[in-house]
Amino acid sequence: MNPIALEQIIKQALLEDIGAGDLTGEAIFSEGHQSTGRLIAKQPLILAGTEVFRKVFQQLDNRIELVWNCREGDSAAPGTVLASLRGPTRALLAGERVALNFLQHLTGIATATKDYVRLCSGTGTVIVDTRKTTPGLRMLEKYAVTVGGGKNHRYALDAMVMIKDNHSKAAGGILPAVQAVRRRISPFIKIEVEVECLEQVKEALTAAADVIMLDNMDLDTVKQAVALIDGSALIEVSGNITEERVAALAGAGVDVISSGALTHSVRAADISLKFE
Repeated sequence: MNPIALEQIIKQALLEDIGAGDLTGEAIFSEGHQSTGRLIAKQPLILAGTEVFRKVFQQLDNRIELVWNCREGDSAAPGTVLASLRGPTRALLAGERVALNFLQHLTGIATATKDYVRLCSGTGTVIVDTRKTTPGLRMLEKYAVTVGGGKNHRYALDAMVMIKDNHSKAAGGILPAVQAVRRRISPFIKIEVEVECLEQVKEALTAAADVIMLDNMDLDTVKQAVALIDGSALIEVSGNITEERVAALAGAGVDVISSGALTHSVRAADISLKFE
């Protein structure tokens, strides 16, 4: 992660949540009041975002002591004490919500990703994310995917060429879209094409696409597409990716399964911070 970008993300989150000051905490506790707390897993999880969690409190008060009992990427069972904290009560309370929001969200992504990765075990199929991320949090969310054992698809539009359905429709078809791109870009840049039916698979093969993404196809159609492509291009599957479908799709011989749900609709992990 870019440390400068991370500092800015955390700063903005704290400004949003604290505003001009914590009315409750500052009214009840003196500046010198100290507290200790424990960070507890309430569900099975893959821990992600420990450095983000630490930096939230670091920005508020560098006197806060944080000791992790688990490392980034570790699995933890319900009831596990993930970490202990000690420091000024005002700062602990002011940072609690933001720190937990980041940790729960990133851990949720890593946990869901790990589940998908396990379902592909032994097949060679890779789980990747998409650009369906929370605005402003893409760097963190894509990082959490890697903690869960997944890989990152393109980070932004300037990372690679990906001709989607709207590109093809506006260009008059897959072949003219690919030809237009090839006239413009370096020969060292790969071209991915999104297809929705077997006829479009054939058109993408005629255009010599490097990657063919099978979008929202049922399993039987995916198998037919894999047979048609027959190693001529890297095969990605996307759309309606669920835990129930992942193992079957991986078994069909696809190279990559991409899922926007890993970042745009994942459930936050259940983690609590309890004072002692």
